[in-house]
Amino acid sequence: MEGKKSIFIVEDEPDILELIAINLEKSGYSVRKFMTASDLFANLKNSSPDLILLDIMLPDNDGIEVCKTLNKSQDYSSIPIILVTAKSDEIDIVIGLEIGADDYITKPFSVHELVARVKAVLRRGEKSALSEREIVFGDTLKIIPEKFEVFVYEKKINLTTTEFQILKMLAEKPGWVFAREKILSILWNDEKDVFDRTVDVHIKNLRDKLGKAGYLVINIRGVGYKLDPDGKDNG
Repeated sequence: MEGKKSIFIVEDEPDILELIAINLEKSGYSVRKFMTASDLFANLKNSSPDLILLDIMLPDNDGIEVCKTLNKSQDYSSIPIILVTAKSDEIDIVIGLEIGADDYITKPFSVHELVARVKAVLRRGEKSALSEREIVFGDTLKIIPEKFEVFVYEKKINLTTTEFQILKMLAEKPGWVFAREKILSILWNDEKDVFDRTVDVHIKNLRDKLGKAGYLVINIRGVGYKLDPDGKDNG
């Protein structure tokens, strides 16, 4: 059916794979199921999904390495990834976010939570139906919302959908301090309870990718973040 969002599910436990697939299909998504990383990559050559649900523990490869490979690829780096993991330790989750995942969900999870996460991440990648004006800060930074493009000193950089939305949020109100809780609320629509470090990791990745313009994103200790166009380049 035309217009359906396409989701690739990579999960080696048949029962969980089927549970996820059935509930996403009930929610109106088109799904394809894979039990190995090699099957995923083979099918990516012919079809690109709107989102990938990726289990960390796969029989033929580590999900973290798969995520790294996808994010380094020119062809697949723009595909949002939600990691599905039985590892609930904060360090494991942070590693997943640091290498480019847009979100994570830990087993066991509720079907409602899973669908909510998927909707939240896909919503971040949706282009506005209305034309959005470019956001420009001199020759340092340019954001083109309609195209999901960001340029730093006229060089295009690749951001995940989450990184892009955080940058756009900050840039739309320069100088305005956004609390971590506010960022979480806007991006995840109050659908989940996450630790504050989730935002910190995405901000760190964003700064790294902004390179020489990373100084624009400022941490207000104990509160949150802001984008300051009058900030000083300390690099």
